Amino acid sequence: MAFKFKSVFDGAQSALSADPARALSTVETRSHQRDGLNSAVTVRQFTVDVDEPRALGGLDKAPTPLEYILVALSSCQEITYRLYADALGIPLNGVSVRLTGEIDLRGFFNVDPNVRAGYQKIEAEVILDSPASEQELERLKDLVDRHCPVLDMLANPTPVHLSLRKAPVTAAAQ
Repeated sequence: MAFKFKSVFDGAQSALSADPARALSTVETRSHQRDGLNSAVTVRQFTVDVDEPRALGGLDKAPTPLEYILVALSSCQEITYRLYADALGIPLNGVSVRLTGEIDLRGFFNVDPNVRAGYQKIEAEVILDSPASEQELERLKDLVDRHCPVLDMLANPTPVHLSLRKAPVTAAAQ
């Protein structure tokens, strides 16, 4: 990889240290259910499809929300490894991540109130292509584990506040 991200990392770190108010960022998505369980989700200028497999009542047109959690974690790990490796001067030719999430569907389908609805566990394997020493790679892993935003959200409770609003009744629905 020819592009080095050290200047991006150093510039962001310097700017955010000088003006912490610039550090706050808001991400917004908008989702609209189409056919069955198939949804279109918009974030910035992108539209992402979400669905469920046929066995769970979906049309199997796209990954599930739970699969996107693994997509988010694996790609966030790769990005964070790349940024921190370059920032620390640790040579990194490439990084790839393999994740496996285990879910007990009894939680989602309210079969057993003692089973949580989400993943029971996520196993990860990060593969680093690097000539760096084991000690340097362990230092890198420690920093990535502490600063990967998606890992942080999965490993620590994040306050979530959901509200409900009834849509106005349209003439077509009457």
